[in-house]
Amino acid sequence: MSLTSTNVKSFNLTPPEIRYECFRERWMAYHRDTVKKLAASPDVKSICEIGGGANPFLDLDFVQSHGLEYTILDISADELAKAPDSYNKIQANISDPNLKLPGKYDLVFSHFLAEHVESGLIFHRNVFNLLEENGRAFHVFPTLYAPPFVVNHLLPDNFSSDILLFFFPHREKQGKYGKFPAYYSWCRGPIKSQFTKFESLGYSIEEYVGFYGHPYYKKLPPLDKIANFVANYLAKKPNPLLTTYAYVILRKSSMS
Repeated sequence: MSLTSTNVKSFNLTPPEIRYECFRERWMAYHRDTVKKLAASPDVKSICEIGGGANPFLDLDFVQSHGLEYTILDISADELAKAPDSYNKIQANISDPNLKLPGKYDLVFSHFLAEHVESGLIFHRNVFNLLEENGRAFHVFPTLYAPPFVVNHLLPDNFSSDILLFFFPHREKQGKYGKFPAYYSWCRGPIKSQFTKFESLGYSIEEYVGFYGHPYYKKLPPLDKIANFVANYLAKKPNPLLTTYAYVILRKSSMS
């Protein structure tokens, strides 16, 4: 399929499940448990984590107890070297428009990686090509137009790094928990244009969950209180343009 194609192919025979939650109430449990549930499905034998480099999302005990073939794909050899050697490792750029890899996987997922790729189109097309027929993709990411990420998107990287370190001193400018440039391409809540983009590549959308709220104002209690009030309000009366984080479950349609 051409990268500039505007043809839309929708194979979703049932509407996707769309939900909204508050960040602090369900965030960690939702996306971590969802990945584990997908990975533990009887039809999943091979998994590729995109961008897991130094910090694989699923631990070796889980991988081995479920008999999974688990591969980490990352652009950085240095990051891959920090991960345990028991994982399969591939050094490659998921944003390479000419990416060709021999393997196919039942589940391909990313965890806070999508916002760091310059082209969401190339990224999601490459993930699609890595999937077996009827395989699933799972991605969790921050979304525009949440104020912290709009600021991060607009400010020079060095300046936004200093702001991040103020709120989260344990983070590093370099290293295992370093901050990397963010572009937020295709990183939105469950809005119609997102559905169109994913379906144009041949995906069907199974689930799209938007979250409201974030931890960035913890050092500023009055502002944090206001942000929590707004998050609780939006969870009850959601606007998909105003989510802070989201995850999406996509399936590679056998009709594609």
